[in-house]
Amino acid sequence: MGMHTVAVVGAGKIGEVLLSGLVKAGWPVDRLIATARRPERASELEQRYGVRVLGNAEAVAAADVVAIAVKPQDAGALMTDLGPLITSDKLLVSLCAGLPTSFFAKYLAAGVPVVRVMTNTPALVDEAMTAISAGAHATAQHLALAEEMFKPLGRTIRLPESQQDAVTALSGSGPAYFYFLVEAMTDAGILLGLPRQVAHDLIVQTAIGSAVMLRDSGEHPVKLREAVTSPAGTTISAIRELENHGVRAALLAALEAARDRARELAAQNT
Repeated sequence: MGMHTVAVVGAGKIGEVLLSGLVKAGWPVDRLIATARRPERASELEQRYGVRVLGNAEAVAAADVVAIAVKPQDAGALMTDLGPLITSDKLLVSLCAGLPTSFFAKYLAAGVPVVRVMTNTPALVDEAMTAISAGAHATAQHLALAEEMFKPLGRTIRLPESQQDAVTALSGSGPAYFYFLVEAMTDAGILLGLPRQVAHDLIVQTAIGSAVMLRDSGEHPVKLREAVTSPAGTTISAIRELENHGVRAALLAALEAARDRARELAAQNT
């Protein structure tokens, strides 16, 4: 892994997460470069990780892998400047939500490999879910390199690029749905007479334990739910109310809306 020099262009929140993961995984810091708009941000990254912070053009020239981590609306102007500098012996990794690999191909010379990545904020605690897709010129070796970069942040999966909008809706935005649920359940605990901190601790640990069971048991979620749901008991009464209020249908509609918005954003920026 130390053979490749990685430049993270636009080291904001998600770019810094990638830098942090690479450093923790033992990627040599002399093989890591970042770019930042503000001098104070550049200084912060240098001090925190010991990486070089260069201008965009310098970073691209020095790197084998160019990870684009800017906001989607900023990607066009950036690629207008940097596209001609990214040669076919380099790999471009896009962390720009919603932008297809074909967007970047417009700014690049023929044959430049592009890999599209969608990760999520649990990368901050090394529990990300990262989906990786190959562009037209990306090979199995390019995908393996991208996986190597993101494995320190959690779990990775390879998917066709046509499924990336669904990934954005499901796991990219997914943490927000769980936080929303925890918020609502905490409020319910308060309504039932529990102190806020007690309700919060009960829900968070229950969520962690349930997630570990789902991951490690290999059981279908229906089977795990049924194990908690006794005949005429408390759980089935609660589930009846969830069904009466259309929670399942609301989740389906919410994820469809998130997917459709991802497509809209891509259309606006391509």
